[in-house]
Amino acid sequence: MRLLLLILPLFALILNIFGLMRLIPLYFTIPLLFASIYMTVYFFYDKKQFKGFRKVTH
Repeated sequence: MRLLLLILPLFALILNIFGLMRLIPLYFTIPLLFASIYMTVYFFYDKKQFKGFRKVTH
């Protein structure tokens, strides 16, 4: 899963470069790049949140 999250932004960046060369429409590549970067940041930092203290049961 983490490997996919590293490859997806690189693929989107390459597509965005093609979009800047006007080979692919930019209205397709820019949201794809934004979504891939957003998903990568979200999934890498999602698991490090504070989830509260555990209840002590005796």
